[in-house]
Amino acid sequence: MKCLLCIDDTDEKGGPGTGHLLQAICDQIEEKGWGSCSAISRHQLFVDDAIPYTSHNSALCCEVQLNRPSPDELIAFCGAWLEENSAPGSDPGLCVVPCNSTTDARRLIDFGRRAKQTVLTKPDAYRLAGDIEVHLSEHGGTGQGVVGALAGAGLRLSENDGRFRGWYHLGRAGDSCRVADLTVHPFIDAVQIEATGQPLSPETVVRFGGDELKLVLKGGRQTLLVTETEDGWRTLTKAEVKRY
Repeated sequence: MKCLLCIDDTDEKGGPGTGHLLQAICDQIEEKGWGSCSAISRHQLFVDDAIPYTSHNSALCCEVQLNRPSPDELIAFCGAWLEENSAPGSDPGLCVVPCNSTTDARRLIDFGRRAKQTVLTKPDAYRLAGDIEVHLSEHGGTGQGVVGALAGAGLRLSENDGRFRGWYHLGRAGDSCRVADLTVHPFIDAVQIEATGQPLSPETVVRFGGDELKLVLKGGRQTLLVTETEDGWRTLTKAEVKRY
């Protein structure tokens, strides 16, 4: 079965981020032979003084293609891992969502989108998780991370929010490359115009806007966004991609 695994609020300033911890969980899942994990996406949530967060208030999520253990075993493992490895003083939350037709995707996605615009509470999160029967649990501190964990899962499920963890070095700023030579890499599914959402043809030449490339989640795919300039198509700069 396939499920979404999302965590939030596991870190502290100056320490390894939540993405680092989720990657460690994914590594353990694969080393145990339990299944395979997708790339990890980061989902930006509402920033407000009423919301406790470490630096940017973002949740981290991935897909898990689970082969061997039951979902309950996966949940138990992830919960124990969070309790043992989350930073002191953090408020970790865990959400596991089965990707099947019985999940109320509309309500979960709506919760994620609202969490980008307003303050939501633990009771809000637990009420929805109970209604749509997805796993939600807290593993230390105040447990406030359950809000972000549920929201992040909804945003990942929308297939059109967030940016993927990690930067790719395929050339220097100003270098040019054909779209066909970019999509040959297994981590790039599509090259798409930011303003219109249209894909570029394989022979289109793209110029690198920086030394590092960042992919975003668009249409359920790992997508490299480009923008049009006087000199042709250019990938987004590091500052521009932070919008996602």
